Amino acid sequence: MDRPLVAGWQCVVCGASVDIAQPFTWRCPNATETDRRHAMQLVQGVAPLLSTGEPNPFLAFRRYLAWDGFVAAHGLTPASRHAMVAELDTLVASVAGTGFVTTPFERADSLSEALGFGADGGVWVKDETHNVAGSHKARHLFTILLHLRAAEQLGLARWATRPPLAIASCGNAALAAATLAAAVSWPIRVFVPVGANPAVVARLHSLDAHVVECPRLPADPPGDPCVHRFREAVAQGAVPFSVQGPENAWCLDGGRTIGWEIALQAGEQISDEVSRRPLDRLFVQVGGGAFAASVAAGYRMSGATPSLHAVQTEACAPLLRAWDRSSSLGGAGQAAAHWSECMWPWEHVGNSAADGILDDETYDWLPVLGAMAESHGSPVVVSEAHVLQANDLGCRTTGIDASHTGTAGLAGLLAVRDEVRADERVAVIFSGIRR
Repeated sequence: MDRPLVAGWQCVVCGASVDIAQPFTWRCPNATETDRRHAMQLVQGVAPLLSTGEPNPFLAFRRYLAWDGFVAAHGLTPASRHAMVAELDTLVASVAGTGFVTTPFERADSLSEALGFGADGGVWVKDETHNVAGSHKARHLFTILLHLRAAEQLGLARWATRPPLAIASCGNAALAAATLAAAVSWPIRVFVPVGANPAVVARLHSLDAHVVECPRLPADPPGDPCVHRFREAVAQGAVPFSVQGPENAWCLDGGRTIGWEIALQAGEQISDEVSRRPLDRLFVQVGGGAFAASVAAGYRMSGATPSLHAVQTEACAPLLRAWDRSSSLGGAGQAAAHWSECMWPWEHVGNSAADGILDDETYDWLPVLGAMAESHGSPVVVSEAHVLQANDLGCRTTGIDASHTGTAGLAGLLAVRDEVRADERVAVIFSGIRR
């Protein structure tokens, strides 16, 4: 039961493979500063998706994690691996006020009724707003931090002084990163845009993060100047403490815990004894794409594949463009060979209340595209009216105090509600507490 299942990594673009025992495998070994179009995926064994029943998902699903495979390959016993997770979780709780726990997943009866669903269907909401730092983002980063701490303890880290962590974010990811860094007193640099939310910046300073404001420079290429400065810092030795898979593939490991939770919770709550029908659709808000990629990858391990709908706003929708382009170039299965023809920075990013998903590139577009195609899903682009309506309706009917970004998945359901039958079983994730 305790045998790790992850053997390593493989790039879906160039085919390069890396053994799971290799430390600091942040990016594909063939990726360069001038050729960043590579994407690592886990090489995973097949096994029934089971939980140990422990509240902490990193303990409940430990054997499925790439991190567990990494430390097991270096000889750590199951008891030692368990203890490392528990110890780090305790440190995180001392800063965040909570450690990692399995979050609620329930049918939202009032919301389902308001949207006209029948008794056999409805909307189930996964509430991530009380997770570490108020969103799902810390799940992605926890496995990176576990990797770093394990490398130090195993003598694999050759630094005399810890290199700084680095992240490009002005919202939930930044707060999650700074919270985890503070838990282990690891220096961190957070690259934020000009005019970042003052409340977020103040919280980052309170966590001893070094905040770097990033105006666009005349020599900058297309794309987010915060990402440009982040990449420069990594090139100078900083650790990419990122929620973007192409920048640090390890973020895709921990993010899968939310998919595993939903899969098992849905099986327990939704599947009836007659039909055993799982979820029909899953709507996930998409900025950089690691969230949707991880949720889909985790859920897929249960053997079920609800239709995945990746939700972006009219203000910035590079994923729909990539979906349409790839359809004319052989489909999602051939998209990796046509990266430059399908995904590039959105030229004119507009404004939206769901500002946390305005990434000008969907960095993890390949796994999201593949998951949508495999599950017979599709991208959904929503209007600002739907963004506002979703937040008002979702928060009012559930009592969850989520941000507009956090309820943007529901906006996707509103946008296509006429196409969804009243008996369908739909899931959304509210992630990102209102600040």
